Formats: sequence, C-alpha cells, structure tokens
Amino acid sequence: MNSIYLEGLDGCKRCERLEAFMAQLVPSRGRLRADYHNAPVNGFGDLQARICLIGLAPGAHGANRTGRPFTGDGAGNFMYPLLHQSEFSNRAEAVSADDELELQDLYITNAVKCLPPENRPNAEEFTLCRPYLETELLALKNLRVLIALGHGAHNSLLRLFQSQGLIKRLSDVPFGHANSFLLPNGLWLVDCYHTSRYNVQTGRMNNKMFLDLLEQVGSLVQGDNLPGENG
Repeated sequence: MNSIYLEGLDGCKRCERLEAFMAQLVPSRGRLRADYHNAPVNGFGDLQARICLIGLAPGAHGANRTGRPFTGDGAGNFMYPLLHQSEFSNRAEAVSADDELELQDLYITNAVKCLPPENRPNAEEFTLCRPYLETELLALKNLRVLIALGHGAHNSLLRLFQSQGLIKRLSDVPFGHANSFLLPNGLWLVDCYHTSRYNVQTGRMNNKMFLDLLEQVGSLVQGDNLPGENG
C-alpha cells in the first residue's frame, strides 16, 4: 500500500476524545479488538496522482478496522466498483489493507485520521489533524484536482485554503454536488455528496452521479473547460 509518510501520525494522541472513543469501541460481528486497527488511518494510492479524494474520517468498522480509507464499509463498497469501472482502481472490491488493490492517478485520504463519535469530528479535531492533510497535498507533486467527499471534508479544505491565503471567506465557495472551483494556485476543488450507505439508500447519491462526477474530474485533469465552473 503506497502511503505518504506523515511524521507523528503513528501513535498520534493529539485528540483525547478520539483516543478515548477508539479505546472503548465494541467490535462488530463477533470480531475481537485485536482484529481492529483502532489508530490513525493514513491515506493511500498513487503517489504520482493528479487527483486526491478527501473523505471525512475513518468508519468505525471500515477503515478503523482495516487501516485503509473506505475499506470494509458501505461507502467503500459503493465507491470502489465505480472507481474500477472508471479505471482509477485495479479491483472492484476493497476488503483489507493487503488485498492488492492499487489506485491509478488517484490518492484517497480523510480530513480527520481517527474515528470520531457518531462520525462527527469537532472543530478542534479538524484543526489538529489539518497539518497531516496539508502535508499529504503538498507531497502530491502532480496534483490537479481535489474531490471533497461531503460537507466536512469541503469545509476543512476551505479552512486550509484560507490559512494559505487562497480564499478570503468560506462562504465564497459553497458546497454543492459537482460544484467546481479553481483556486489561485491552479488546483481545482470539486464537491461530491458522500458515498455513505445512508445517502445511497435515500437516493441522494447513486451510481450515475458518482460516475458523472468522475468524468467531470477527468475533464478538469485534462484541462478541458466545463460550463458553470468558478474561479
């Protein structure tokens, strides 16, 4: 699994609430605590990628168990077959960190690296974890497009951009599925509804929407102009 080295991530204890929550998490489906990663989850993918997909945080019995983003949960079960169909992945399934899945032109990570209660990091946790995300984005030297999966990832990225002087106000870049925004540094930000099981079951997200968004991202990577783009 190709991952960007993040100094201090292994054993990170910056967020006491998250550490305490992982320590008391009850395993699912007859599993043991020893079966769980229960620690910060690094991103993974193609280190030469032009695209980075940023989710919110590890899922309790997905990435927090397997140690790889969107692996072993409903969001990943929806996402990876479509990534494979769009030729961003060599496999249609993601079941474990050693299942030989490889990404092409794509790196996947989360805005917060540890499992939060109710899948809701608080403002301090976003802030404390943001330097790791910044390091990842700086390490992807060919980066062209950021996909923000959901409001949480979107807002954390905007606060990073604000700290870098790339935007003035978060309200200047509203979240909306398939919204695209060109940053002054030449990077595109593209928003996507989260691929959570809830969103899929309620119809907020479906296969066509995600495939269309991947096609849109591919056009931006190639430098094609799209109608309705901002910047």
